[in-house]
Amino acid sequence: MFKPLEFFIGLRYTRSKHKNHYISFISLASMLGIMIGVLALITVLSVMNGFEKELRERILGMVAHVTVSGTDGKLTSWQAVDEKLATNKQVEGIAPYIQQQVMISANGEVRGVLMQGIQPERQNAVSELEAHMLDGSLSTLKNREYGIAIGRELANAIGAYVGDKVTVITPSARVTPAGVLPRMKRFTVTAIYRMNMRDYDSSTAFIHMDDAARLFKMKGQVSGLRIRLDDLFEAQSMASSLQTELGSEVKVSDWGQDNKTFFSAIRMEKTMMFFILLLIVVVAAFNLVSSLVMVVNDKQADIAILRTLGISPNSIKKIFMIQGSIIGVSGAILGAIGGVLLAGNLETIIPALEEFFGAKIFPEDIFYISKVPSELHMSDVWMITVAALVLAILATVYPANRAAAVQPAESLRYE
Repeated sequence: MFKPLEFFIGLRYTRSKHKNHYISFISLASMLGIMIGVLALITVLSVMNGFEKELRERILGMVAHVTVSGTDGKLTSWQAVDEKLATNKQVEGIAPYIQQQVMISANGEVRGVLMQGIQPERQNAVSELEAHMLDGSLSTLKNREYGIAIGRELANAIGAYVGDKVTVITPSARVTPAGVLPRMKRFTVTAIYRMNMRDYDSSTAFIHMDDAARLFKMKGQVSGLRIRLDDLFEAQSMASSLQTELGSEVKVSDWGQDNKTFFSAIRMEKTMMFFILLLIVVVAAFNLVSSLVMVVNDKQADIAILRTLGISPNSIKKIFMIQGSIIGVSGAILGAIGGVLLAGNLETIIPALEEFFGAKIFPEDIFYISKVPSELHMSDVWMITVAALVLAILATVYPANRAAAVQPAESLRYE
């Protein structure tokens, strides 16, 4: 009449109302637990993907995809390397730079910063610094005018803004009749930027590359070349091929190597969050085990009758595995659908909740990322859903084996 028989009976047991309402409640709680666990996992991983993407874009707004530099901090024949790289179809932009650690002083305040000499007309090809200018622009950095662009936090720390003078103190020294003195130069603040990254807004500064060459005595030399590719995820293979092509006289690194510790920490945090939140699904699976065990105890007479009608122990096992799987599959599918809908609309839901409650989750004056970003990866959805389904199916094994071990004579003795 119904094929397969085990599926029909298992489905009927799932839909039937138990005499013991507590069993129905535990079954419903198990399904809801799996659903909430899957929903939470998808949402949290999507938010972490969003944060990782946001941070990656901000970091890559300041650093290049690939960097070619001298092993001793100086690249002498950089024009030849520049011309060679310009013929590569994967390269979108190249910009030379000079960088040194210096001290910046103004209004009695002193801060250590990474000073970078750039060519303003070429810098836009490898970074998004110009798009984050609050006051002024990179075009104000002109040769021999000694202009400097600093981050907003650095400007606030030393009290220097556009039009103000700052003193740059280099680590190299000069010998004078008064003794050995550090090299110093007065610069005029011509631009202030805000990258929304503390490391850059508080400890970097930019000047014209020719000014940097005179200041650091690097005439005809640069620290390296920054390269922007058409695909940032090809940076590692590009860096490896360039290192082989250019030889050991230069050092080639990609953005992943330069920020390896940072992105490794994010990946580890994402992995740990996955396993921590997976515990919600594990707890729900244990609830499923307990509910099925109680169902088996409640249905012992039914099992005994089915056995006397000729159904094998293996078929009895399948009946209860199907019943538990239906609960687990329903929870996993509903959780996946809810997680996709929530993660996909999180950037709309969070502002609505903030407006309703009149409070910001991430205030702009405290957090650099004031919005909750979300990036849904279907690979994460599939991985989480499959993990939930596997746990739900495994949860049915013990109760199903217990049902298969029921002895008809013992169960019917007191009926």
